Amino acid sequence: MKGVVEHGEVRERPAVVSTGRPTWWGVVLALLVVGLVTANLLAHGVLERLDLRVSEVVSDWDLADSPAYPALWAVTQLGGRGTILLVLAVLVGWLAWRRRTWVPLRRVLLALVVLTAAVYAAKYTTGRTAPAYPGSYFFAEGESYPSGHVANAVLMWGVARWLAVEHRLHPRVQRTSWWLSVVGPIATGLAMVALDFHWVTDAVVGGAVGVLLLGVVHTLDAQVLSRFARARAGRPSV
Repeated sequence: MKGVVEHGEVRERPAVVSTGRPTWWGVVLALLVVGLVTANLLAHGVLERLDLRVSEVVSDWDLADSPAYPALWAVTQLGGRGTILLVLAVLVGWLAWRRRTWVPLRRVLLALVVLTAAVYAAKYTTGRTAPAYPGSYFFAEGESYPSGHVANAVLMWGVARWLAVEHRLHPRVQRTSWWLSVVGPIATGLAMVALDFHWVTDAVVGGAVGVLLLGVVHTLDAQVLSRFARARAGRPSV
């Protein structure tokens, strides 16, 4: 009887926000941002000059050596892997216990693999130096481009939002996950730039990469992993 009541509550509880799956045009736009920004930077275009100008301004603020540093550092942790994984561990554990499902864990692990492979491949391929280095250079053994913190915030908070909405958690939890998926990446990017840890374009492209990867994870889960799981269980895949 307890299980019946719980499932009834789940069905009756509404989804108060969307799951956050990127639209096809959102993915295309993100791909264009990555391609066009990268091409402009490699050509030493206007975006590189923007990066240098912004870095010059924020370096004069010297926030990394100011009393504001602890607060700004805390904001950057909205995109920190440890912070987000701690929240996801609680969420996945709760769903595994109450809903008897390991699907959330599968999605989190998939997102981690995709994120790590894509972001570090981009960092090592471009080799861009960070603002602390005198000047912006590519293929110079740097790891600044794109911002892994921002990409992490977009993708992993996006997965948290997906799970919270799909499993019809309390409306407050759903709304909180929505705020984190939207505000988290923006706040992370602004804090990283303000501390002069990243160039502006690092943050912008990091966000675009996060959108792309979120779309990839949604697609792989629906088209590959879910069908594989149904096939193993002896159920139709369509």
